[in-house]
Amino acid sequence: MAETDMSKTDEQTVARTDLATVRVGFIGYGHMAQAVALGLVHAGMPGGNIRACAMTWDKLVATTASIGAIPCHDAREVVEASDVVFIAVKPQVVDTACASIVDALVGKVVVSVAWGITYDDYEDILMSGTAHVSTVPNIPVCVDEGVWAVEDRDSLDPGQAALVQALLSATGLVVRVPAALLNAVGTVTGCGPAFAAMIVEAFGDAAVKHGVPRALSYKLVEQMLGGTSKMLLESGQHPAALKDAVCSPGGTTIRGVAKLEECGMRSAAIQAIDEILG
Repeated sequence: MAETDMSKTDEQTVARTDLATVRVGFIGYGHMAQAVALGLVHAGMPGGNIRACAMTWDKLVATTASIGAIPCHDAREVVEASDVVFIAVKPQVVDTACASIVDALVGKVVVSVAWGITYDDYEDILMSGTAHVSTVPNIPVCVDEGVWAVEDRDSLDPGQAALVQALLSATGLVVRVPAALLNAVGTVTGCGPAFAAMIVEAFGDAAVKHGVPRALSYKLVEQMLGGTSKMLLESGQHPAALKDAVCSPGGTTIRGVAKLEECGMRSAAIQAIDEILG
């Protein structure tokens, strides 16, 4: 798989073609699997191309119905009807979940979204010669603006690698990293949306404090954050340069920046990641 640092590339054309025909299955259908499936549908995949299995049948039926996907009673049914199989169970049960279907996974493309389970782990879990790659996505894949951290070791042939690249890049930015960095990248990008939502809430509260209606406050802050992120991504500008451009000498923004520094905003952000990674 070739690394890309763009969420929307010429590969989008490839992705649309593949999305119309490729069959995708999910072993486990929790929040992350649902986000990936929703993103694929938003990107053009027919819901009927998607199959999934999960522990709770009634919940599975409801969640798959929302995008027109097909619920399956067991993992083998999913695998046999799929070209690409996402392993989306909790990391501690990956071995158990795969045990009964390792033979069926031969000849399929296995994409892991189980946090912390790497290439070496799957080499022990799966049958020899099974095509697999380990990834860590984040929840904004559901709106095709996510991040996929992809381990830089896999057992995919060039055609399989191109297919996976097309699927993933249809829902966000794809970056290849060594196994040793998967947890760090996954923590920043995977936990980050929760922290960003807290920022939206905090600045929304500030606006409400000064008389702006709450719904409008959130909408304004959300647009501000989205627009700022888009500017930085498209320009390649260093964040500090954008901050400096907004901070006029003696102006309002630099006074706010000084207060954020006084309150330890940077330190708090770093310590949040430190707390998770230990």
